[in-house]
Amino acid sequence: MHQAVLQTVPPPAVLQAPADWRTVDFISDLHLHESEQATFEAWCRYLRQTRADAVFLLGDIFEVWIGDDALSTDSFEARCLAELKQATARRPVFFMPGNRDFLLGPDFVRRSGMTALPDPCVLAMEGRRWLLSHGDALCRDDHDYMRFRAEVRTPAWQSAFLARPLEERRRIARQLRDQSEGRKRSGADYADLDPAATRAALLAAQADTLIHGHTHRPARHELGPGLAREVLSDWDLGAEPRRAEVLRLQQGRLSRLAPDLA
Repeated sequence: MHQAVLQTVPPPAVLQAPADWRTVDFISDLHLHESEQATFEAWCRYLRQTRADAVFLLGDIFEVWIGDDALSTDSFEARCLAELKQATARRPVFFMPGNRDFLLGPDFVRRSGMTALPDPCVLAMEGRRWLLSHGDALCRDDHDYMRFRAEVRTPAWQSAFLARPLEERRRIARQLRDQSEGRKRSGADYADLDPAATRAALLAAQADTLIHGHTHRPARHELGPGLAREVLSDWDLGAEPRRAEVLRLQQGRLSRLAPDLA
């Protein structure tokens, strides 16, 4: 069964870690927004204080990205850019888009100093392969979202959206945020990753562990003999209890750390 599915899964791109890397960090789903200052400040502290050799931002770093032209001199987006420029001056920072910030463009990536990654991507480090993804593309049971995802990832849709006036895009972003907050308050359940598709992706990548975000269900999930996925935490410093977590890879082992939230 897995072999039949595997034939439809192309091998992902591979990032070979430099030999001197000893520690790398993974975070995702911060949903940075100007109304969530506590989360933004915790992220800034983390970027300034981490001693990791590299940081991987695996999608939904921003609540919604409406286009690189939002980078006016006094905007929240410009503040985020300034923090990332400082972070990339200290260590490599890699960015993989999520379902909220897939419109983040090459201008922002270039100016920030980050390195863009395709989804999925393999990190090869110290003789082992780790499959990295935001995770939303594997939520096969969420049929409405999968149709929406296919539409908005087309060049035609993106060009049409980015051609709208900036203020109109900001209004659309506010509406999307209101809808998202309403769904959170309703307690609605979110689709999880499809186990068969996830196993097929791991086999195609010649990896035994998938590291991903999107689902906001931080835990290790076993997928069968020798395969597993590690789910990243979302960040929300305004929630009770506060949520923020870093997944750290060091000496071939993964550990979950709480960043400095003071």
